[in-house]
Amino acid sequence: MKLTDPDRLFPVETRTRQLARDLYESIAELPIISPHGHCDPRWFAENTRFADPAQLFVVPDHYVFRMLVSQGVSMNDLGISRLDGTKVEADPRTIWRRFAENYHLFRGTPSSLWLNHSFEHVFGIDEILSADTADAYYDHIDAKLAEDAFRPRALFDRFGIEALATTEGSLDDLHWHTTIAKADWNGRVLTTYRPDAVIDPEFEGFVDNVAKLGEITGEDTATWSGYLSAHRIRRAFFKSVGATATDHGHPTARTEDLPLAQVESLFAKAIAGGCSADEADAFRGQMLTEMARMSLEDGLVMQIHPGSFRNHSKTVFKVYGRDKGFDIPTRTDYVHALKPMLDAVGMEPNLTIILFTLDETSYGRELAPLAGAYPALRLGPAWWFFDSGEGMKRYREVTTETCGFYNTVGFNDDTRAFCSIPARHDVARRSDCAYLANLVASGLLDMSEAHEVARDLTYNLAKQAYKL
Repeated sequence: MKLTDPDRLFPVETRTRQLARDLYESIAELPIISPHGHCDPRWFAENTRFADPAQLFVVPDHYVFRMLVSQGVSMNDLGISRLDGTKVEADPRTIWRRFAENYHLFRGTPSSLWLNHSFEHVFGIDEILSADTADAYYDHIDAKLAEDAFRPRALFDRFGIEALATTEGSLDDLHWHTTIAKADWNGRVLTTYRPDAVIDPEFEGFVDNVAKLGEITGEDTATWSGYLSAHRIRRAFFKSVGATATDHGHPTARTEDLPLAQVESLFAKAIAGGCSADEADAFRGQMLTEMARMSLEDGLVMQIHPGSFRNHSKTVFKVYGRDKGFDIPTRTDYVHALKPMLDAVGMEPNLTIILFTLDETSYGRELAPLAGAYPALRLGPAWWFFDSGEGMKRYREVTTETCGFYNTVGFNDDTRAFCSIPARHDVARRSDCAYLANLVASGLLDMSEAHEVARDLTYNLAKQAYKL
């Protein structure tokens, strides 16, 4: 049997399905451009085997363990490390069995598509994961991981990845990236500048982080001018190691362009640890505008990922830390929030600011109209909770008539789960081909145009937008 239907995500109607097949076949084997994600560069620097099936598929993937936790499975029992070092489940086979026993929970979710694709197309497994097949699965995958063909660099090449971007904080020394650059390997792994820890006054350790930024750069980060100079120095360093983009994960899309005296006063409060919640948001907003100006100077593409209530569970955050499946979407305003930044740089044709959202209601009302007007703006793909066949379908249906295809930037997978990369890109390719097939069948697009658009959405737009 097959775990994945060869016509998955294609239209049901016969003629339209065949159009989608034809489009998909023309782009299915194109190289993968993965311009934004959270894979660990150490994998490719050291190129040692992945530890075991649980560490590959369960422990690092918040899509997976958050579903299990929602059904009462303890994070301890899934091997999720605690900040205080308290012992958690360490036997990978036990973790895997718990995952397998609960695999039915993923039915109908994008995770099941990604996982089944990985099991079948990466590891050659053709039966459903369950409690009965858990050990056979584990033994098969573990044996494969011992082979050189399943080491990180070999899988990178096998997946057809042309470029993959990771995300590092502004204080990172980028050791693993410089190690990769010296390796006898042609894989292209880039870093991305993520300065949240030294931009967000509410980020834990912000004051110390800003001081460390000054130590690293030799700038006086107790002054506004020195602080900005330090960012420029770090951006230049990231760029020298291959970065083409920055990334900003803020609670809101708020931007500001305040008078200098007001900014300096706000900055003084921030580095003294004295900001109110509104002042912290204002400072983050000012820094988005400053980062946009710096992008205009140094050419780095700017990504804004707003609208997530990070670490919603105080208990989980206190015990396990960040990025443990409890980041929840919020309502997000863009029209008013982005105006100060757009008044400053929005009409610059040589600047690229890519907007993402976790608030689908903003697509047609705000984001597509903004991206369809301002030269500096591009609309990022359906992200995170909407990184799914249905989410991508809704995205195209709501945005295309207003901003077209060419004010979007293709697809990025935004993942920590390495083996899900080809699966996620396959979902995006199939979903886009299904959408284009419906346009052709409806007489709204010529088939030759659809072939061109399919290639652009799959490959060209991401490569162009991220300067790859």
